[in-house]
Amino acid sequence: MAQDALITASAIDFRAALPQGGALLGLDLGTQTIGTAFCDAGWRFASPGKTLKRGKFGADREALAALIAERSIRGIVLGLPLNMDGSEGPRSQSSRAYARNLAAALGLPVLLWDERWSTTSAERDLIGQDMSRAKRATRIDSAAAAVILQAATDALAGGFG
Repeated sequence: MAQDALITASAIDFRAALPQGGALLGLDLGTQTIGTAFCDAGWRFASPGKTLKRGKFGADREALAALIAERSIRGIVLGLPLNMDGSEGPRSQSSRAYARNLAAALGLPVLLWDERWSTTSAERDLIGQDMSRAKRATRIDSAAAAVILQAATDALAGGFG
């Protein structure tokens, strides 16, 4: 696969790498799980997907590659965990390293998207659906991935970022 796939925090650069659009995969990378979400090729609606158990990168890569093939994914939006002041810490650096590994292994462009407040927003949405605490615990990571992906696709479709 391509070793020089685009990794960017700019929606403009990411959009330029995908001039025909295409379905996107959103990821909320945790230490134990990876929340997934998908959007349509026109970048209108993001929906939660599966929550994957995180393991060694090779196992993660295989699971993600299967989802990418199944849904004809053209790009990846990966949540970037910034500190509240916008600075980057160890978790951000870990996400950037994961993005580099994904881009190299899968050959797809990766958009790093600020994920501050995504889990809080997802939790609020799930509570609004009157979902039990136990069900929320199993769905929060994918719901957060959908929040991240929807914010990114709103910027991509609107020309911001």
